[in-house]
Amino acid sequence: MALTCGIIGLTNSGKTTIFNCISNSKAQASSFGQANKANLGMIQVPDERLYKIDALVKSLKVIHTTVDIVDIPGLTKGGSKGEGSKFLSEIRNVDALIHVLRCFDDPTMPHAEGSVDPVRDKELVDIELQVKDLESVERKITRLEKMVKAGDKDAKRGLEVLAVFKDHLENLQPARTAPISGDDRRFIDDLFLLSDKPVLYVCNVDDESAITGNSWSIAAVEALKAENAEVLVIAGKLEAEIAELEDAADREVFLQDVGLTEPSVNKMVRAAYDLLQLETFFTAGPKEVRAWTMHKGSTAPQAAGVIHSDLERGFIRAEVIRYDDFMRYGSEHACREAGKLSVEGKNYIVNDGDLLHIRFNV
Repeated sequence: MALTCGIIGLTNSGKTTIFNCISNSKAQASSFGQANKANLGMIQVPDERLYKIDALVKSLKVIHTTVDIVDIPGLTKGGSKGEGSKFLSEIRNVDALIHVLRCFDDPTMPHAEGSVDPVRDKELVDIELQVKDLESVERKITRLEKMVKAGDKDAKRGLEVLAVFKDHLENLQPARTAPISGDDRRFIDDLFLLSDKPVLYVCNVDDESAITGNSWSIAAVEALKAENAEVLVIAGKLEAEIAELEDAADREVFLQDVGLTEPSVNKMVRAAYDLLQLETFFTAGPKEVRAWTMHKGSTAPQAAGVIHSDLERGFIRAEVIRYDDFMRYGSEHACREAGKLSVEGKNYIVNDGDLLHIRFNV
């Protein structure tokens, strides 16, 4: 399932450092004006349930589910024009955004606006996205006006809907909060509006503020309350140091020393996974214990199709064990004996954490 998160933020916000903490790729963090292309990577979604299942199954390997990640080059004021326009276009292809806000001071990394102010920075990036979206909406309005003249009644409704989006964007509001819902949103589906994508905010703080945050992150959290969006506080530079440690025991000692129970970027990855409306199901056997990604609300055949299209096409039934039941009884056989293994058909909605065994015939 190819789903992608894009990391955005003003230049020198520290977003590439955070990208490197969570990605299988290592990108060069560059100063103002030097980045000229997006960095692509893949992130493993941390899930301790995999190892708990493996402790019972004792398989040969454990395989995490993944999400693609794109580090968009740093944005600047007025970036919707010129070279920055190309960077903004990269955002069209992602499913959700991780917006990194600079909440630290560092003389070696001068701020593009001359001072640290995450609330202002957030607004600057929003404006650039909205300006680009407004251009897209206006172009489509022009197309629909021609269709209305040709007698297309549906295009008339489209014009009414797009007029709402145009007014909303001109009032410096993101497309995702426009008062349009249901079937009417189909009129913007082909536009892939930048400000229509769900957003997770990350306040990138200094090392000393990793646990408590600082005045800048507190101001950002307060300003973002109205959006009802999730906001995480992460010390990017500190997380990078943790990620560089290869030995798990060393990482554990480091985390304890700074007062963390796990790397904060793990929370960010899980939050991004949830932002994409994704859940996990498992398969388990002697060869591997594996996590698979599905959309929330997926049926058993749809989940089977994540594993292989043949499984969805030839789906017969799914044998299902809830994760908590598997932990309680310790094996498939014990779950079956206790009546905790159910046989489900095509209409079964798979739950997060379900262990599935798909029966199929092609």
